[in-house]
Amino acid sequence: MENAITVEQLQKDIEALRKKVSLLENNRKDQLSIAIVSGDMDKVLAAMIISLAAAAMDTQVKLFFSFWALAALRDPKKKPKGKDFIAKMFGMMLPKSKNNLKLSNMNMCGMGPMMIKMLMKKKNVLSLDQMFAEAAELGIEITVCEMSMDLMGFKKEEIIDYPNLRYAGAATFAADAGESAMQLFI
Repeated sequence: MENAITVEQLQKDIEALRKKVSLLENNRKDQLSIAIVSGDMDKVLAAMIISLAAAAMDTQVKLFFSFWALAALRDPKKKPKGKDFIAKMFGMMLPKSKNNLKLSNMNMCGMGPMMIKMLMKKKNVLSLDQMFAEAAELGIEITVCEMSMDLMGFKKEEIIDYPNLRYAGAATFAADAGESAMQLFI
């Protein structure tokens, strides 16, 4: 019976496990981190709806907009200067705001988004503009991926005005997500 575990050893192991579980529980905040990489209207809508629901339940929400999702943060009234050829091409090819995003399915040459917007209005669902305004009021943070901005030639001068906006890289999102109780990738 050399391999028999004593009651004392079992109690020590249980206490060590309790300490590890306690550390894990204490390292996670009541926080939701969402990486949004899709520039599809329905996916940005889903991210905003989930964010607003979480924030309404007093959960801290941090959104990380990267790659194609950056189009949702472009302000169509802003015209940045000094872009090179590739940056101008991205600027022309990508939607110029959250109100010009396409649907991931059933886009129907642009009619799909119009139909969804009509249905949302009819069913008293907030528009994307209203969702972003509500998000700002609830303190939802938006981080804009600097690397994606640089790759696509976007400038800070063309990004929407939003009170809880910052520019950072993937390491910032990874740190936020690491301390969040919930993480999503859309």
